[in-house]
Amino acid sequence: MTTSSLTSVAAPTPVAPPEVRAALPQARLVGSGTLRFFGLLVYEARLWAAPGFQPDAYERQPFALELEYARKLDGPAIAERSVAEMRRVGPLSDTQARSWLGLMLQAFPNVVAQDRLVGLNDGQGGVRFMHNGRPTAQTTDADYARLFFGIWLHPQTSAPALRRALIGAER
Repeated sequence: MTTSSLTSVAAPTPVAPPEVRAALPQARLVGSGTLRFFGLLVYEARLWAAPGFQPDAYERQPFALELEYARKLDGPAIAERSVAEMRRVGPLSDTQARSWLGLMLQAFPNVVAQDRLVGLNDGQGGVRFMHNGRPTAQTTDADYARLFFGIWLHPQTSAPALRRALIGAER
């Protein structure tokens, strides 16, 4: 007779990247999920925030959104797609779109597998971007912050399953 025993091992507590810990020392992983395009993994997203994060008021709270890429993507393509996705969340003028595209062209370099882009929202309209821990761009435009992070966190997102995963909602 053979006996087997199952041992339960607790999953390690995820640790925020250094740039997130420096900006948001109380941040904990709220949720994570993946974005796939035609079945291909594009990136894994992680939302870091202090306990008590309220997804319905995301733009008024400090948090970090981390994207870890699974493949090579051109920075300009990321920026242009971001503008298109922001338009799904809410209206923006052509002037805003041009200005914000310029910001994102600076913020988003070309990426390869395992590169990380982090967006830090200060809850008051300030946004800082980092690529593999290095600062790339920043703004203090509250409309930009709301629409940009709305790509993932607004109910009108084009990726509702990813939103649910990020905010820790039941599926």
